[in-house]
Amino acid sequence: MLKYLIILAIIVDIYAFVDCAMTPQENVRKVPKWGWLLIILFTEIFGAIAWFIVGKPRKPGVGRSGGSGRIIPPDDDPDFLRKL
Repeated sequence: MLKYLIILAIIVDIYAFVDCAMTPQENVRKVPKWGWLLIILFTEIFGAIAWFIVGKPRKPGVGRSGGSGRIIPPDDDPDFLRKL
């Protein structure tokens, strides 16, 4: 059982490291990207958990959004209608 927990911790750590490495620098929160990579590398599972809770960027809304993260169709979007 302990062997499976260790394997799971290693998988989560590798996933967090790759996820952090693939995230653009301007989207990383609280600490610079290189700092998060070092935290994940040296603190292992604790750094990975911290990355997912604190450092990982929130998912942005897709398309034009009205601030609530929902998609606005072009005929309801004031910015689009202003350009016509």
